[in-house]
Amino acid sequence: MIELGLKVTLAYLVGSVLGSLLVGFFYGGVDIRKAGSGNAGGTNALRTQGKVFAIWVMVIDIGKGILAAVVIPPLVIPGVGIDVSVDRSLVLYAVSFAAIVGHVFPVWFGFRGGKGGATAAGLVCWLAPAAGLAMLGSWVLVAFATGFVGLATIIAAIVAVLFLGVTALPEQSGLFVFGCATAAVVIYAHRGNVRRMLDGTESKFSTPAARWLRRGQ
Repeated sequence: MIELGLKVTLAYLVGSVLGSLLVGFFYGGVDIRKAGSGNAGGTNALRTQGKVFAIWVMVIDIGKGILAAVVIPPLVIPGVGIDVSVDRSLVLYAVSFAAIVGHVFPVWFGFRGGKGGATAAGLVCWLAPAAGLAMLGSWVLVAFATGFVGLATIIAAIVAVLFLGVTALPEQSGLFVFGCATAAVVIYAHRGNVRRMLDGTESKFSTPAARWLRRGQ
């Protein structure tokens, strides 16, 4: 269990490296938590800093989760080694989830991170490509139909859980638990979006479909 604890901690620390603040450092010390919605995620990066900045943020936030899932589980820690009594799938899913938690609650930045959508999406696509496709498809559909990125991310997380419930159980129960835990964190991180949608103050991502729907209202 020492191996598991150390690897989960390492994955959390990797996840805590926020793409927006790392890119902002190279952009002259830009801190997007002081702009727009105040969130350190890709959507706020796009709205406040533009496409190039946001693309680099997304690359880092997606890549760090996949990197943690690929590199950390098989890593042989000096003096600890590999604990054969711990199921390898448990290590994989625990490490993957820890990277997402690190992104949402980063120790380096006062536990004020992003909302986990990009990191979670990258990991789901890596661990369960079919579920990832279903998740991304639902995100695109909801985002372009409604203009609400937060709502699209919440629906996509739920779709991933439902998909895994149908396709992964009972053989891959660990993957299903990972999906449920990930969805819970992502939805919790979007609680502010839910409140603003209910209040009618949530910003919309402008798309042809969204504009068409608004004209029809």
